[in-house]
Amino acid sequence: MTTSTRGAAKVPAVLVLEDGRSFRGRAYGAVGETFGEAVFSTGMTGYQETLTDPSYHRQVVVMTAPHIGNTGVNDEDPESKKIWVSGYVVRDPARTPSNWRSVRTLDDELTAQGIVGISGVDTRALTRHLRERGAMRVGIFSGDALPDEGTLLEKVRRAPEMKGANLSAEVATQETYVVPAIGTKKFTVAAIDLGIKGMTPHRMAERGIEVHVLPATATAEDVYGVNPDGVFFSNGPGDPATAEHPVALMQAVLERKTPLFGICFGNQILGRALGFGTFKLKYGHRGINQPVQDRSTGKVEVTAHNHGFAVDAPLDKVSDTPYGRAEVSHVCLNDNVVEGLQLLDQPAFSVQYHPEAAAGPHDAAYLFDRFVSLMEGQRA
Repeated sequence: MTTSTRGAAKVPAVLVLEDGRSFRGRAYGAVGETFGEAVFSTGMTGYQETLTDPSYHRQVVVMTAPHIGNTGVNDEDPESKKIWVSGYVVRDPARTPSNWRSVRTLDDELTAQGIVGISGVDTRALTRHLRERGAMRVGIFSGDALPDEGTLLEKVRRAPEMKGANLSAEVATQETYVVPAIGTKKFTVAAIDLGIKGMTPHRMAERGIEVHVLPATATAEDVYGVNPDGVFFSNGPGDPATAEHPVALMQAVLERKTPLFGICFGNQILGRALGFGTFKLKYGHRGINQPVQDRSTGKVEVTAHNHGFAVDAPLDKVSDTPYGRAEVSHVCLNDNVVEGLQLLDQPAFSVQYHPEAAAGPHDAAYLFDRFVSLMEGQRA
């Protein structure tokens, strides 16, 4: 990515997809060029949490909501220390933010962090194109990075693809840190950071859990060195087919029958650890309005998603695995994609979405309580 921080409001920009289609607009945020996988997010709110979600590493996010930036940017809502998206696409950016918590504009924040974006794009047409053709590589170019479009297309096609990308170690913490329990400490959890969001350990801390957040490269010795009552595997970017180390680590946890909970990338890691395959979705699930059914209760939850890969597990039967019987616990009602797994013979489960609700609805908050119940049962 190359960027400039000079004023971008009137600088022409172009978005070029790897299949040759292009969209013209104006620079939004930093001026320059950037590359990534073009994906769309259907959330009408929560853009600050989206931008700072490490799972969006190396992705150019297209916002389907037409008006973005209304509430500006504050210093309380980021889910990590930086913006992780590689590019940002909006239709109609707010001229002036209007929110009592706002301390600066979204445009200024994107510029300050060197995030190249584009505005004035027909995001409805772009989203429909991605739905029909699938997520693909894309480039955004503005200012001096805007030569002839034939050259730009060649650049886009030379950019790395998301399939086969091993990215979790690029976004994870390098050093272990601890999020203390709020109130009385009840449990200790070792959380494997594959791209964790800040609200996730906070949700566990609210339930009396002291969370030790470990790097993606942590070993079983590191995990059990904190004497955990449970182990958590976080969300994160990249292709789960490349995640050999997290899979081996999860298998070590399953061998010891320690209570285990995984979300998003952690769900895909559990799928692989149990012997299931994974595959790339055509355009993925991203946004805070995705309907998922909990098959044990029949309840439908509105959930927050950010994933481009899914687990290939049978929906219609219980499967035998090296760690006991397993079944699909949750399913997406839009396309029947596996949204959760659970083991029937030991305390381990996962979901494909984000129950921490940052940003997003709180329908799935009970999953943290379910994790607590597993640890209580194991202790008993």
